[in-house]
Amino acid sequence: MTETNGAVADNRLFDRVLVANRGEIACRVIDTLRRLGIRSVAVYSDADADARHVALADESLRIGPAAPNESYLNIEAIVGAALATHCQAIHPGYGFLSENAHFAEACEAAGLVFVGPGVNALAVMGDKIRSKNHVAAYGVPVTPGIAEPGLTDEQLIAAAGDVGYPLLIKPSAGGGGKGMEEVESADQLPAALATARRIARSSFGDDTLFLERLITEPRHIEVQVLADNYGNVIHLGERECSLQRRHQKVIEEAPSALLDEATRERIGQAACRAAASVQYRGAGTVEFLVSQAAPDEFFFMEMNTRLQVEHPVTEMVTGIDLVEQQLRIAAGHPLASEQPAVQLSGHAIEARVYAENPERGFLPSAGRVLVLEQPTGEGVRVDSALVAGLTVGSDYDPMLAKVIAWGTDRAEALTRLDAALADTVVLGVPTNIEYLRLLLADADVQAGNLDTGLIERRVPDMEFRQADARVMGVAALYLHSERWGRGRQGPWQEPTGWRAGGVTRPCRYPLMTAQGELVELWVGGHPRDATITLGHPNGAAPVRAAIRALNGPAVWQVTVDGVTSVFRIVRDGESLWLGQRGFSCRIPLPSRAEELADRLAGISRAPGAANPDVRAPMPGTVVAVEVRTGDLVEAGQTLLTIEAMKMEHKLKAQLAGVVTIDVQPGDLVSLDQVVAQITEAEPQS
Repeated sequence: MTETNGAVADNRLFDRVLVANRGEIACRVIDTLRRLGIRSVAVYSDADADARHVALADESLRIGPAAPNESYLNIEAIVGAALATHCQAIHPGYGFLSENAHFAEACEAAGLVFVGPGVNALAVMGDKIRSKNHVAAYGVPVTPGIAEPGLTDEQLIAAAGDVGYPLLIKPSAGGGGKGMEEVESADQLPAALATARRIARSSFGDDTLFLERLITEPRHIEVQVLADNYGNVIHLGERECSLQRRHQKVIEEAPSALLDEATRERIGQAACRAAASVQYRGAGTVEFLVSQAAPDEFFFMEMNTRLQVEHPVTEMVTGIDLVEQQLRIAAGHPLASEQPAVQLSGHAIEARVYAENPERGFLPSAGRVLVLEQPTGEGVRVDSALVAGLTVGSDYDPMLAKVIAWGTDRAEALTRLDAALADTVVLGVPTNIEYLRLLLADADVQAGNLDTGLIERRVPDMEFRQADARVMGVAALYLHSERWGRGRQGPWQEPTGWRAGGVTRPCRYPLMTAQGELVELWVGGHPRDATITLGHPNGAAPVRAAIRALNGPAVWQVTVDGVTSVFRIVRDGESLWLGQRGFSCRIPLPSRAEELADRLAGISRAPGAANPDVRAPMPGTVVAVEVRTGDLVEAGQTLLTIEAMKMEHKLKAQLAGVVTIDVQPGDLVSLDQVVAQITEAEPQS
């Protein structure tokens, strides 16, 4: 028995813990449970039966279908799974039920330990309106705005003038930037309120909203706190989370390059006061806005009553395993350290790897992981749920992994993280890795001149790597050899001119791009050479390519998805998915009827004209339809909204005309499905 910080406890923890989550966070929690000798129990939906966290755990139970409401948000099923496997505690991870007071109450009623704060802390801090008013009474500075429960759209619109523009709409429940809408002027407010309410209701089951003044050039600084059951609270320094897109964090680091030691201590103590005000226990994060122009001023935004996605950067600069501390506190142990003992060493930076396509407006992507390589090396850590063969669907958040790097200083951490991303290969699913590397190379990011709007300013000028003629040629040749080599001696032995010693006539093998453009493979008189013609015949770009290039630089990796015959190439961690970039194989060629239809469509539209078909940019669910069949719409007008991977995407008319809507709210749509068409209106006489 030991006595520490006024409490008596032994060294026992739990024997068996259920992890009520999925993906990389479930794997992360299971890793610590395994290190501590605690048996882990995983839960999974039908969509996750083959997921890595299921294989990693000591035991696993199915809890329902893919839909979160029927599985990972099903309190009864999760508590039942914990009782059935004789668990003593449930670790909620982050997201899903991690900040749900009803879940914590259900655990307590079932005799299970909820690895998180008490119900009162969850209730107060889980409501952004209530939490903002609460901490203000304890001397924590808050952002100007209106935060009252139960305000209608009309009341919010009436109050917006006093708040001032630009302003920010925020849901009172939930987090992660979901439902937050920036509003520049009064005419934008009604539509933004409708969107924010819909997202809040869908994501959190609560559509209460409030308004805050939008602070220009803000920096997002958050403080990690630990608190035990005996009134002891400490902070572990701050994290800089200013690199965000649409209020979703992308790259995080610890410590912040902005704060001096005096401000670091003041903001840390403010975070501790906020935690102590609700008798907090466990690991939590208090988030602040800090003005770039006045770095010694900070304003409370919210408290996240759970582990954060970005917690690894704090672990790497403090050497403290936050999951272990959560478990120790939940088991009744006091804090092992007091504030003076907490020391920050070096610098750590984390990048979130998402299944998304930055070139297509960061739309979520899906697919099967064909080839996987994850980085290793000094100062490099990867928290990942990825395994080769894994199918990434659209049921859940698109984050796949986190790549974290530590260095003795910020410059070394940046260099190591960039190198680690370059060594990351996720072949088969489009990712944001190239985008992350472009961000890390940005001059302002390198200098630490950050704010939450930086990414939005940079994205329009980002140039993503394209598949050049050499790459396309190599891919075409590889595809050809694969197709003709199966079950035969290979294409070079075919009696069609593919042989040494010259040929009497060139061999033409036409392929088609995904857009119906012709890719012609002409084989000349040498078995190693070919001419690739890319594009339409009247604008063709002949290229000389060599099949031996496949055995060239090791940085290129080419593989074939046998089901769809689509090439995906990775170089230096940057994906070239030729199926989306315009190169996929269709053998045999389209029928004459299909070719005629394509030609007629091309004739009827001038080059560069807008397409009358409105297609789903990703698989998802239709959540709103703004117009009806027969309506006259303007170019740029929103027609409908599709939700995928917890994000909404508005589909707009590309030209003016009469619209035909082919879907209704609740419909599931597939990638590139036509959901609406627009017929150009006859000109008025």
